[in-house]
Amino acid sequence: MEEVYEFLKKCGYYFIATEERSQPRVRPFGTYNIFDGKFYIQTGKGKPVAKQITSNPRIEICAFDKESDTWIRIAAMAIEDPRPEAQKSMLDAYPELQDRYAVNDGNTQVYYLRDVIATIESHTGEKKVITF
Repeated sequence: MEEVYEFLKKCGYYFIATEERSQPRVRPFGTYNIFDGKFYIQTGKGKPVAKQITSNPRIEICAFDKESDTWIRIAAMAIEDPRPEAQKSMLDAYPELQDRYAVNDGNTQVYYLRDVIATIESHTGEKKVITF
C-alpha cells in the first residue's frame, strides 16, 4: 500500500475511471491518503463521479511517472466511509480543500479502496503486481 501511495505522490495526479450507463467516464484526481490501515480517495457527494461510484463501486486508477517511464493501474472497489475521522484525516492531508469541504458538511465523500490490484509497468517490459 505504501508503494502505491508513494508512486501516486510522485506523479501528483492520477486519472480515475468509473462507469455510467455502460459508458466509461475518466477524470483527473489528486487526493489519496492512508488512514486506519486503508488507502483512501476523496470527492464531493454532489459530483457525478460520486453518483457513478455509488451505482458501480468498481473503479480503475491510472497514473504515469514520466521521469521513470513507468505507470500504475489500480483496479479496486471504492467503499464509502462516512466516519468523520476518515473525512478529517483526508482534509488534514489536503488543507487546500478546506475552503470547499468540511467534516460532516454533507458533501465530503471519502472512499477506501478494497480488493486492490495495482500493476506497475514500464516500456522495458518490467511488471510488478501489488495487492491489498
